[in-house]
Amino acid sequence: MEKEYRVLLYYKYTPIAEAEIFAENHLAFCKETGLKGRILIAEEGINGTVSGTIAQTQAYIDQMNADPRFADITYKIDEADGHAFKKMFVRYRPEIVSLHLEKDNLDPNEVTGEYLSPEAFRKAILDENTVVIDARNDYEYDLGHFRGAVRPEIRNFRELPQWISDNKEQFMDKRVVTYCTGGIRCEKFSGWLVKEGFKDVGQLHGGIATYGKDENVKGDLWDGKMYVFDERISVDINRVEHVIVGKDWFDGTPCERYVNCANPSCNRQMLCSEENEHKYMRSCSPACRAHEPNYYVQKNNLTRPEVEARLAALGESFAVTDAAARQ
Repeated sequence: MEKEYRVLLYYKYTPIAEAEIFAENHLAFCKETGLKGRILIAEEGINGTVSGTIAQTQAYIDQMNADPRFADITYKIDEADGHAFKKMFVRYRPEIVSLHLEKDNLDPNEVTGEYLSPEAFRKAILDENTVVIDARNDYEYDLGHFRGAVRPEIRNFRELPQWISDNKEQFMDKRVVTYCTGGIRCEKFSGWLVKEGFKDVGQLHGGIATYGKDENVKGDLWDGKMYVFDERISVDINRVEHVIVGKDWFDGTPCERYVNCANPSCNRQMLCSEENEHKYMRSCSPACRAHEPNYYVQKNNLTRPEVEARLAALGESFAVTDAAARQ
């Protein structure tokens, strides 16, 4: 039975004149239509994820198709039980993906890596002479990734070029293929690789989201779940088999449940079971457990003596943590 709601994931690199004004008008239209989600607008294009009923999302697609700039957008569509977002945001940004190339920003319409279909990408994964690089952040990789893919040590996409430069000798003379959630990050990243002198560069066209829905590959060779930037947190990709690759932050056991550190100044995303969330007060470190404010402590109305008792059970204390912070 078809679900009542849908989630649209899409992007388009295309010139948008007076992008800030367009963003304001686009927000008004989205709210009038009843959508919720997050859309980024820049002079270089649009990048969005929105949720709504079938009628609402179709109205949005029809409106976009009526604009020549966006008429050929491919939408990755997921069924949903309800809205995947709490509010509707449309924001103007200098870039629709933050690669932060200081000197020479890239236009993917002019230079980008070779587009690979899901079948061609699967073949590349199985080729021992091909390097597969995950273009996403480390916490996305840790939840799920293509089998054998390289995990860059990055917390943000803008750190990727520097990481590649630092490890260039490992990849420079090999065929390199890359992938990301919906394809938008790879458009720029693969183009950057080409400009940096990499000779054979490919990218998964349409990203992981398209790979998972392809009827030929059925998400094969993907392990874990795909991280998504909405209320769902993750979605399934592999329709052949499900292999859990995520590991609990605290004890290393298999886990696919993400939470944010309760220290608001940290906010680290970590895989964590419900049991360990309560045991460690949803805090990634002793310093974060003793930090004030701590959202877990506030939510559960824990008194200071109760927090002290929990810290003591872990061999920790406010005094030890405070002393460490001063060093």
